Amino acid sequence: MRPWFRTALAVALVAAPLAGCGDPGGDPDTVKVVYQRSTDNKYRLMDDYLAVVKKQFEREHPGKRLRLIPVQAAENDYATKVQQMMRSPRTAPDLVREDSAVLDSDVTSGYLRPLDDKLAAWPDRPRYLPAARELARAEDGRTYGVPDGTDTRGLWFNKELFARAGLPADWRPRTWQDVLDAARTLKRRLPGVIPFHLYTGKGPGEATSMQGFEMLLYGTGKDPLYDPGRKKWLTGSRGFRDALGFVRTVYAEKLGPDPSEALDPNVSTRVSTDWLPSGRLAIALDGNWLPKVWGRNGARPWPGWDRVMGRAAFPTRDGAAPGRVSLSGGWTWAISARSRKADLAWQVIETLQSRRNALDWTVRDGQIAVRDDVAADAAYRSYVPGIDFFTALVPYTHHRPALPVYPQVSGAIQEATEAVATGDASVAGAARDYDEALRSFADTAGERS
Repeated sequence: MRPWFRTALAVALVAAPLAGCGDPGGDPDTVKVVYQRSTDNKYRLMDDYLAVVKKQFEREHPGKRLRLIPVQAAENDYATKVQQMMRSPRTAPDLVREDSAVLDSDVTSGYLRPLDDKLAAWPDRPRYLPAARELARAEDGRTYGVPDGTDTRGLWFNKELFARAGLPADWRPRTWQDVLDAARTLKRRLPGVIPFHLYTGKGPGEATSMQGFEMLLYGTGKDPLYDPGRKKWLTGSRGFRDALGFVRTVYAEKLGPDPSEALDPNVSTRVSTDWLPSGRLAIALDGNWLPKVWGRNGARPWPGWDRVMGRAAFPTRDGAAPGRVSLSGGWTWAISARSRKADLAWQVIETLQSRRNALDWTVRDGQIAVRDDVAADAAYRSYVPGIDFFTALVPYTHHRPALPVYPQVSGAIQEATEAVATGDASVAGAARDYDEALRSFADTAGERS
């Protein structure tokens, strides 16, 4: 998915401009709402959506106001800027749009207020799908946000290329071996076509960890990366070695793109705007959001994509139950621990996440619904072809351990996958290096089995 690691540059960007957001004492009738604005000025979905919500909230709550504070930055820079704001009562927002991937880190730092008391009395709470609720639950067991959408991942495949290669249009791989066998058939019968793309190495960043390697790893057993019971990161795992072995096979047998292309930081753009639309790539392990790129107003309009592209769930290693794997992220609305207007900020969340507004935002942004009533709505079920398929993956999805040390774990995963993809290390050697790196910055334990 999308990289969000903190950078030194982001810290430098934070400083002076944020002083203007200070509100010492605070207007008791104004809620300060901080959110990310895209660095691409063509895409202002959140600005437009919040403008509608602002009018609604102020109309329904006479005398109350929303002060919208956009932070125009990439995701990693946005996270750092918001953390800087939440450190001081002068600059802390009341309401913040929080990436679930950094939520636990912000909880550990004391930046967020638990919302269990608010949620307990909220009639809409039961509408949220169980897997979605996990997005906003921290390691301490309390909930710190209300999710406004999620995503899922699976296999996209070109049915026209499959037909030329003699593969079925209703392809449903049951095991990793099935995926590799299809890629081998494509390589043999369609020279010049990239059989399979799997995010790999340091260049793609978090996409390698979440959309690539962890899609494999979470198909090898329960809690294969982090043991929440023992609060330990796992080393010595057979599942980890098997997942690295899959990566190694893809690149050793030339079933994927050339490593120089695979390790390009911009490879995700090439996949969605070039390789798939042009028919150069047959199978991609990727996310539900690709049709946003191919739509009429997308970065690479592709009329008829829905007739060409098929979808299949990514299988578990050997077909073990539940037989399919997905990883999910998502964003939440959270209340700053330093806000003096928690009650009013909660009323804003209730407005943001009413059924009508939740449906509006989900469709606007091409999200997967987190509310059952939104998921059942005809407007949602028809807004893009294939949305039913990706929504059906939500019950099987997993979430990254969003702990403060996770960015380092993710970096070590990227190092390991790059080493085996380029042939710089064997599977055993890369796994050993990962274990050693993990022990240097995290509390670890050997695999359970």
